[in-house]
Parts: sequence; structure tokens; C-alpha cells
Amino acid sequence: MNGLKRRAAEPELMDDLSSGGAGLREALRHLRLLNRIFGASGPTLYGVRRIWEEAGRPKRFTILDIGSGSGDVNRSLLQWADRHRIGLTITLSDITEEACEEARLLYKREPRIQVVRQDLFQLPEGCADIVTATQFVHHFPSEELPQVVQQLLFASRMGIVIHDIHRHWLAWLAVWLVTRSISRNRYIRHDGPLSVAKGFRTAEWKTLSESIVASNLSVIWRPLFRYVVTAHKSENVPSAIRHGDAGGKDRTNV
Repeated sequence: MNGLKRRAAEPELMDDLSSGGAGLREALRHLRLLNRIFGASGPTLYGVRRIWEEAGRPKRFTILDIGSGSGDVNRSLLQWADRHRIGLTITLSDITEEACEEARLLYKREPRIQVVRQDLFQLPEGCADIVTATQFVHHFPSEELPQVVQQLLFASRMGIVIHDIHRHWLAWLAVWLVTRSISRNRYIRHDGPLSVAKGFRTAEWKTLSESIVASNLSVIWRPLFRYVVTAHKSENVPSAIRHGDAGGKDRTNV
């Protein structure tokens, strides 16, 4: 730990795609409780509403949630769509079969949800109106982030919503305490506090904005210790960045 002055570089346990199984599925279930405690769905909904309003409030649109885990934050999006009578369909995409299985179980009676096992760097161009990444991009090293954001833009038609963690000692302490109060799962206890240490500060988002083709990133701080980053699709977004080019792998959202 470096006092949170710099982003932690240690990989999370969930980044090891050779492990998983029952322990990972349990972690995904416990993560849903953590997301409720810390209000994780609110910032994502806030960002989606911004893109939707600036696009003219279409009555029908699609979302791709990349690195979705079990996709629980999307329930608030469906409820919001119901209130506004919007025809919303959501694709949940994750690279692990455990996450896909949990998502299919969670949404087994929801026809508006599709679950696919897919890698970020294999997404086709313009495959969804809005691409969301909730608590996902912090899994990547800083030097890979421009490629990650560029790929999210490439896969979208309207724009992207990135929701991730504000790296702050108070957030770290809260997550450390809560994870040890609610779970004995090794993924949750290790990755929860580490995900805060791998989070971001405003200056880092500014640096990221300056390093990618789409310079229209909007960075907004939201409770509780969250950032919502939105960007509209630009005609200047380059061709897709394939898996080996970015040097990273798709991760789940912890």
C-alpha cells in the first residue's frame, strides 16, 4: 500500500482466469449485497440517463454491460425504463462462465436481458447503443486504459458510461470493514479493498481524456466515492483493438 497516492498495481484474485468455480460464484453473490450497501447502481443509471437525454430521449435503445459480473446493477435500469415506458434491452457480457451462470440465474425470468460470454477486445463495432462498464476499468493498468476506453467507444453507437471507484482512504476503510463483516469469501476480502486502491482520482481521468481520440469525456463525482465518466461516440474512433494488442484481458466488475 502506498497511502493511495498512486493506483495499486497488484492483480485482483478475480483477474486470474485459471481459477474460479464455486468460490467465484459465491463471491459474485456476495458482491450483489455489497453493491446494494454501497449504492452501486445509482451512478451507472445517472450516466445512462445523461447519454439518453443528450441523444433525444429515444423510446427504444440497447445497452451492453461489459465485465458485468452477475449484472445486478442493471435491475435499476430496467425499473427506470419501466417508469418511462422505454423499450430497453440489455446484454450482459463477461469473460468468465461463472459470472454468466450467475447472471442467467438472476435474470432467468427477464426477457429483456441477454447473457453472453465475451471478451472486451473481441466486441464488434457498434454492437449496442450505449456500452457501460461498472467497476470494471480499474482492473486494467493505467497504460492500457486509453485502449480500453477506445474499444468501449468502438462497440457503441451513441456513447459510453464508465462508473468506477474514487480512490480515497475513507472508501478503502469502509470497504475493508464491510467486506469482513458480511463475507468470509477470499475473493471478497482480498479484492474489495484492493479495488478501491486500484481506483481513480480526478487528475487521472483528465490525463486519460487527453490521451484518447475521443476528447469529450465528462467526469462527474457521485456519492458514495464514485466517478461517472461519459463520452459520446465520435466519428474519429479507430478500428477495434484486438485482444493481444492491449496486453490485457476482460475482467469482471469487483
